[in-house]
Amino acid sequence: MCGIVGIVGKSNVNQALYDALTVLQHRGQDAAGIVTSHDGRLFLRKDNGLVRDVFHQRHMQRLVGHMGIGHVRYPTAGSSTSAEAQPFYVNSPYGITLAHNGNLTNVEQLAKEIYESDLRHVNTSSDSEVLLNVFAHELAQRGKLQPTEEDVFAAVTDVHNRCVGGYAVVAMITGYGIVGFRDPHGIRPIVFGQRHTDEGVEYMIASESVSLDVLGFTLIRDLAPGEAVYITEDGKLHTRQCATNPSLTPCIFEHVYLARPDSIIDGVSVYKARLRMGEKLAEKILRERPEHDIDVVIPIPDTSRTAALELANHLGVKFREGFVKNRYIGRTFIMPGQAARKKSVRQKLNAIELEFRGKNVMLVDDSIVRGTTCKQIIQMAREAGAKNVYFCSAAPAVRFPNVYGIDMPSAHELIAHNRSTQDVADLIGADWLIYQDLPDLIEAVGGGKIKIENFDCAVFDGKYVTGDVDEAYLDKIEQARNDASKVKTQAVSAIIDLYNN
Repeated sequence: MCGIVGIVGKSNVNQALYDALTVLQHRGQDAAGIVTSHDGRLFLRKDNGLVRDVFHQRHMQRLVGHMGIGHVRYPTAGSSTSAEAQPFYVNSPYGITLAHNGNLTNVEQLAKEIYESDLRHVNTSSDSEVLLNVFAHELAQRGKLQPTEEDVFAAVTDVHNRCVGGYAVVAMITGYGIVGFRDPHGIRPIVFGQRHTDEGVEYMIASESVSLDVLGFTLIRDLAPGEAVYITEDGKLHTRQCATNPSLTPCIFEHVYLARPDSIIDGVSVYKARLRMGEKLAEKILRERPEHDIDVVIPIPDTSRTAALELANHLGVKFREGFVKNRYIGRTFIMPGQAARKKSVRQKLNAIELEFRGKNVMLVDDSIVRGTTCKQIIQMAREAGAKNVYFCSAAPAVRFPNVYGIDMPSAHELIAHNRSTQDVADLIGADWLIYQDLPDLIEAVGGGKIKIENFDCAVFDGKYVTGDVDEAYLDKIEQARNDASKVKTQAVSAIIDLYNN
């Protein structure tokens, strides 16, 4: 997952882009970048690190212009060099910069086409740079000195015809405008909105609606699957459906873990969806263990808090905050190497002993991926004096890797892969374990006022909506994502960056 933003304003947008990226920081803590446009020139700053560490006053002062895009990244398929921080840039045609959230599943084929047919050079292993070059090539095919909205939408149509996977994109065409578009399945989220100023209307495109809220923009709507929005430099907005057979199948894991609870995705409140997850979990517990002896429900901060609260309410059991979180530690399931993750969990959470001592405790987490984190947390609960420790996952068992932009582990690193619920309970040390049922999760997310019938649930059921993911592809990403290759890649990258600096 990554976070993207684009703004066409009436004055300098550097501060607004910075603020938006801080709101989207949960979507990527590996690198950040902003590029702005002024008088036909581009001004770029990007590097590895958090937003607050990448941008200092001297950088912000140079990012002039009333139009720009930004990106926060965490790496997919194990790469984390500063050379792959976004946005990316190509000078032809017009000068285009692009930021991307997602992953292309046919990137090898595209990279070959770009070199052999499009005669373009790709300088990194990032599929985002491949996507940029495909878009740039298709826009160049229009052969116009000054592109119109028709040219932009035609180029996006051709991108959809060539690219397969999950992608949400913002791209800036220097001196002309900003375009945002979404893959024909609508896997990754993207919204747009507006705000009125004394100088006129400003527009913003972003991964999540919360970034619009914080900056005072009014949400217009989500981009539909396959749709593009083009905002010219002078503030004219155009939208167009650019895909032949679009079908909304958004990633359900956005609601489970990735998105902020105060966001609205495809018309669905993430907060309300997580409340319904808690209701469904409570109903399952009452079905399967009507004589349960749970004394207290304790969430594992932060994503599971909403579901845990509603679960406790429906069970009629006390809800308590049993863990204090160090908010300066990043998300652990994306950290390379088991040793780093194990160390991080102990630094990240500390138990409040009085909430555990002598009690039968139900711990609630949003999901179980590797199992490393929850195993340690269960051990912490026992060390704090819990009599019995039960564990509840707001999501079903994660058994398959994600291929659409979430850098989950390879299949064999997923604790639930080819294991039963009891096997997982034994491995993590829980007295018993409850997973959410997939139909209940789908109903929880898609059963609000806005009805969504289909989701990308591949991490739970192994059904990949783009139809091009086979065992050979999964074997390749497993090789790329295993911990050993990640650690090796990062070590080599660190040496290269040290040499270059």
